[in-house]
Amino acid sequence: MFVVTGATGNVGRTLVRLLAEQGHEVTAVSRRITPSDVPSGVRAVAADLSRPSADLPAASDAVFLLIGGDLMMAGDPARVVAPFAGAGRIVLLSSQGVATRPDSVSHGKSFAAFEHAVMNSGAEWTILRPGGLASNAYAWAPSVRSGREVAAPFGDVGLPIVDPEDISAVAAAVLTEPGHAAATYELTGPARTTPRERAAAIAEAIGEPVTFTEQSREEARAQMLTFMPAPVADTTLDILGTPNVRERTVSPDVEKILGRAPGTFAGWARRNAAAFR
Repeated sequence: MFVVTGATGNVGRTLVRLLAEQGHEVTAVSRRITPSDVPSGVRAVAADLSRPSADLPAASDAVFLLIGGDLMMAGDPARVVAPFAGAGRIVLLSSQGVATRPDSVSHGKSFAAFEHAVMNSGAEWTILRPGGLASNAYAWAPSVRSGREVAAPFGDVGLPIVDPEDISAVAAAVLTEPGHAAATYELTGPARTTPRERAAAIAEAIGEPVTFTEQSREEARAQMLTFMPAPVADTTLDILGTPNVRERTVSPDVEKILGRAPGTFAGWARRNAAAFR
């Protein structure tokens, strides 16, 4: 049996589907999940990882562990990981920031604490460290739908952001295949793209012009503070505006594991064009 936490999110939902299609027994865990959120035959368990539930499976072949933002910043890593210590394998979705921003509480130290808890759990483990996700562009959807406009800072700074479906596919591979024990993988897209280029890709996907407006750092920070803590916003802006060499580098790990190049942002935009129409 495979347990997938964060099972209704951009990564977890696809991972549940992939595992179910491969014929595996899957338990999908999320705070407000219902049976209608999962494929037929998948068990849905509504649980909050900050308050481990008796409904969580006591043992499983493997667990995909996704830590939400609030839990990542304030949770007790050992306590969160403990219910899954009996699993044969734990695959943790961490952050590239553990390597690139180790002094950051939000992107480095907090995720590193969960990595250490998983490594010390007694289970076989694999760590996945993605950079920025293509699905972060969903934040632009309301303004694209209402005014065909995208506003973002650092319009011409490029990063190799990753398609969440590639993260799901990598997770499915390392959960089900041998050879990934004690491995850490950095997951990126195939090339750097800028916010301006990503806005243009969305415009092409929906067949409508989209205006790009470059925000100042201060404008972007004020907007971000409406839905994320200040430390997260500040480090995110540092990465977006002044990425270091490693954050700008395309990792070979997606292709190494999947045997194909990672998907492009343009492909992600075409697949999700309905969200922006």
